[in-house]
Amino acid sequence: MQRLRVRYAKRGRLRFTSHRDISRAVERAVRRAGIPVAFSAGFSPHPKISYAGAAPTGVASEAEYLEIGVTRLCDPEQVKSSLDTSLPPGLDVLDVVPAGPGGLADRLEVSDWEVRLPGADRELARVAAEKFLASATVEVERLTKKGPRRFDAREAVLRLVVSEGTDRTAAQVPGQTCVILRMVVRHMTPAVRPDDVLTGLRLVADFAPPVPPEVTRLAQGPLDASTGALADPLDLDRDTTRGGEAGPAGEHIVGY
Repeated sequence: MQRLRVRYAKRGRLRFTSHRDISRAVERAVRRAGIPVAFSAGFSPHPKISYAGAAPTGVASEAEYLEIGVTRLCDPEQVKSSLDTSLPPGLDVLDVVPAGPGGLADRLEVSDWEVRLPGADRELARVAAEKFLASATVEVERLTKKGPRRFDAREAVLRLVVSEGTDRTAAQVPGQTCVILRMVVRHMTPAVRPDDVLTGLRLVADFAPPVPPEVTRLAQGPLDASTGALADPLDLDRDTTRGGEAGPAGEHIVGY
């Protein structure tokens, strides 16, 4: 009857939760919230919940997306409130809109990442970023399920900026500064992750953070080629459904 697209955040300690455990938590929350989720056909029916562009385990995110199929028209705001209340703290629902035409995954072209490096040297990071961006290719190696795989980490990086901020990690000295890397990375196959870029910085300039980085995905979506900015991937759905307040033929949606 209807598909709903959900943007949610993965925050705090839940960044260490695997995608499988998050999907189980979402399924339980959907049942607790009373959302009329649709089920697949066949011998072993499962709820029609799909995910797009999930962040790796250990990475926080402000822009995770999923899609829920429901059996009758639902009020997106009520679904947002009920689902957010039913999820554990750290999995926070930020937006719900009725799905318009086209696939959601096709809109997720790039990601905007923030990588915080407590105790790192800003000047060394700046030099490493410049060398990385000046390189035609930066081959890195990652261990995959099929064994080690080498690929170019440079091609996917559209922007890499170095700045400085205050360290937020409780284990560090309060007020200590840290280096902040902001990178915009194109979604490719194989996927280039922030840790691949950090590996590239080590290869081109021997730059390595003294402690594990704190990685957060700030946004993901389509890329505006003229400005280089990321657009909200749900904007097309809002345009189609007039802000999610009306159903087919202008029918107003109230409750589940």
